[in-house]
Amino acid sequence: MNQKTKDAAVSEQPSVFMSQNIEAYPMEFTGSGGEYFRVWIVNVLLGIVTLGFYTPWARRRTAMYFYGHSMVANSPLEFTAQQRKMVVGFVLLVLLSIAYKLAANTGQDLAVALMLLGGAALSPYIWASAMRFRLGATRWRGLRLQFAASWKEVYLASWPVFALALVWIAVFFGMQFLSPELAQLLDEPAVKGEARPRPEFTPAMGGLLVLGLILSVLCFIRLEYNYKSLLVLRARLGTEHGRWKPVYMDFVKVWLATVAVFLLCALLIWLVITAVATSSIAMLVMGQGGAKGNILWIIAIVILGFIGFFFLLFLASAPARAYREARMFQLLWNNIGVSQIARFKCNLRAGRFVRLRLKNMALTLLTLGFYRPFARVSEYRMKLESVTLHIKGGVDQVAGVLTRQQEGGLGDALADAAGLDLIG
Repeated sequence: MNQKTKDAAVSEQPSVFMSQNIEAYPMEFTGSGGEYFRVWIVNVLLGIVTLGFYTPWARRRTAMYFYGHSMVANSPLEFTAQQRKMVVGFVLLVLLSIAYKLAANTGQDLAVALMLLGGAALSPYIWASAMRFRLGATRWRGLRLQFAASWKEVYLASWPVFALALVWIAVFFGMQFLSPELAQLLDEPAVKGEARPRPEFTPAMGGLLVLGLILSVLCFIRLEYNYKSLLVLRARLGTEHGRWKPVYMDFVKVWLATVAVFLLCALLIWLVITAVATSSIAMLVMGQGGAKGNILWIIAIVILGFIGFFFLLFLASAPARAYREARMFQLLWNNIGVSQIARFKCNLRAGRFVRLRLKNMALTLLTLGFYRPFARVSEYRMKLESVTLHIKGGVDQVAGVLTRQQEGGLGDALADAAGLDLIG
């Protein structure tokens, strides 16, 4: 009997907790911004002194702090990853990055292309390895989590990655079909002094680009849905698997709402800047009767207005990103569980989280970044403490579920070093 058959047989067996009473345990975070500030400042200073090579130690210290202060059913989480694996993975990542930059800077196009293709082909493997590493390094009351997805399941779930590549290959060739001048420009080498026809951008080409962008966004959403659902369904605590309820359209709705929030913020910023710039220019013109010297002030206001607009447009994405983060967190934690053992409920409010994020951004800017650890703790606390764990049969029975040993690997450490967050 292979592993997949065993897993199916286990999942079909009735849980020993089905007939037990349900107990509710609100999650709690016992850390503070002041405590984490000491961890953070040491990480920053040692990272600067070591030119970034302290990163794996910093990541482990950060994970251990947040895990150790996250109380789940009155017991803290534990982060048990081996430091050696994280260091080896980080060193390999640095070496691969150096090799890629050397190939790109020395004009080795074939090597660069092969590295990019290899990275795209290995990205599902790296993601799955990171999830194995993250869950395998997480313990609660001595129980170790596992990510039991097979490599076939991982690559089947990764089909949007390859669909995205096909979309832009089709867009590339479609643009050449719609514009013969563009195809000629790409195919024939330039000759010095020769006048070459300039390709005309047609509405059909614009429509093709818009279609490519829409399909790309849908592929990204589908990839996020596939990966999160696979992570939950193939996560395992002893012999119990995860439970998953959301559908793909739930994710699409969150993304559409996020786009609406971003457009609303951008529109408000545009109206404010336009009103301020218009009133400032009008006051200058009326005050000096259109004097020649005042033209310089008008030009300066216009330039500063454009710079301020693009800066504030960047800031406009902050509420949208915070809104999406809160909505996605709420969607997931209201619709997942552990077999028949446990389920979660989340009361996080998107509006409160957006206000907290904006306040944290303002204080971080005003303190030149030194408020960052306090901001991170406050956001983590709000999310964690919005979740309540409902356990069937009580904590002691759940703690008796059989666990399996963690399976480590070099790929896991490499994926972790690649920057996949341990703290969500």
